[in-house]
Amino acid sequence: MPVVTGFVADLRTLLRRPDFRKLFAVRITGQLGDGVLQVALASYVFFSPERQTTAPAAAAAFAVLLLPYSIVGPFAGVLLDRWQRRQVLLVANLLRMVLTFLVAWQISADDVGPVFFTTVLVMLSVNRFVLAGLSASVPRVVPRSELVMANSVTPTAGAVAVIAGVGVGYLTQRLVLGTAAESSTDSSLALAATTVYLVAALLPLRLDRRRLGPDDTVERITVRQAVRQVAAGMVQGAQHIHDRKPALWAMLALSATRFFYGVTLIAAILLSRNYFHEDDVDGGLGTLAMFLGVSGAGFAAAAALTPLVSRRVRKERWAALALALAAVVVVLPGAFFQVPALVVLSFVLGVATQSVKIVVDTVVHERVDDDYRGRVFSFCDVAFNISFVAAAATAAAFLPSTGKSYLMVGVVSAGFALTAFGYLRADRRTVRLDEELSAELDARLDAELDAELSAGLDGGPNAGPDGEPNARLDGVPSTRPDGVPSTRPDGESTVAGLDGESAVARRPGIGQDRLTRTKDEWRSGRER
Repeated sequence: MPVVTGFVADLRTLLRRPDFRKLFAVRITGQLGDGVLQVALASYVFFSPERQTTAPAAAAAFAVLLLPYSIVGPFAGVLLDRWQRRQVLLVANLLRMVLTFLVAWQISADDVGPVFFTTVLVMLSVNRFVLAGLSASVPRVVPRSELVMANSVTPTAGAVAVIAGVGVGYLTQRLVLGTAAESSTDSSLALAATTVYLVAALLPLRLDRRRLGPDDTVERITVRQAVRQVAAGMVQGAQHIHDRKPALWAMLALSATRFFYGVTLIAAILLSRNYFHEDDVDGGLGTLAMFLGVSGAGFAAAAALTPLVSRRVRKERWAALALALAAVVVVLPGAFFQVPALVVLSFVLGVATQSVKIVVDTVVHERVDDDYRGRVFSFCDVAFNISFVAAAATAAAFLPSTGKSYLMVGVVSAGFALTAFGYLRADRRTVRLDEELSAELDARLDAELDAELSAGLDGGPNAGPDGEPNARLDGVPSTRPDGVPSTRPDGESTVAGLDGESAVARRPGIGQDRLTRTKDEWRSGRER
């Protein structure tokens, strides 16, 4: 409840700003349309009575879904920094409307082939521009002090809008349009999505043409140079994360997690369509929707659990524990291949995969340099999406059309277990190296402190005119802020000890100027 309350309070704060409200309406409307369209596509591609869903078909669908995010995503910003973003939102949503109309026409003609998948691929690539444009526009409609809040609220609200669109589409399909398994119904639902995209295209017109930037005064390099910079940045991000081993281990752990989760997702689609409801495609669509909804609940549970557990154990160990739990549940009860068993599996996998995602994002933030952070995350996003596409290709090669495979159960369980073991072992190595580096740093800082104290006591650069130590060491006063010398009750002078406690200064001649400094304060001052 506190999380929900905080989200609502942040949203209310942001909605007080008129331009944010206008931009927010574009996001919510567009992503609501995305949810409606996803129901039409999923129903037509996976749950049409005219065709049996196969593992290769499911893999192709996921490749079409993810490739725009892997290929187009990193380069979207190149053009968004050259075109007026309000116009991007207008034209891109109009283009989505036209492409969705073409998809509806292809569905009505029962044309599932290269042209259909190419149209969907282009449409999703355009969608990538819309989402990137919305994110890039946020700093133009909120003050800097509310930027973090806005960047947290808007993607979450967009995800909620997609889920709401899925619900609206599913209910419309079943209660208004009729049987969910007819191509005409899927086509009508896709046409409904075109109407939503039209509204999303008109909403940006409420904003001034130049309100969302970029500024014309900003000097820009050519598109070719910018594309080269993006490609070079990706390489630099890969090199940087390679040199930051804790971040590298975290990225590899999440890539492996997404791979095995992707295999189970393809299996869930096939099981819902061809195993649990072989002659009832409507029931199959409902079962898949239930699996995805329960997995989404696992995502929400992970968001609440991970911060709590991480206060008691290292977050990396919590990620490894979550993966180990997933490895167990994949076999028991997952291997029963019953709907209730897979509901449990869906929830646990949702918790495990999202927990790992949260931990990995945090580790990468902590371990990479700020100047490289954007390039590192761009590289990681591409790596994660490619791992999901690889999972779809693997499932296409090895899963039967029913999705029921004990070999798959064993491979996925072993994969989660090995990932958990490998990440835990890597974390232990990280802890050991951190301790060694900390000890080395402590020794170096203590040596520097001793050297500076000795220089001050021997009439060195820190000594006063009379040879006594000055009241400042590296700009830090040796007296309290009120000017009273730092002394013990017995009048002995003090200086920071290695354990952070004050130790009696053993050097003679320290005079009336006292030096009190904790180890952490000294470390902080030197590192700055």
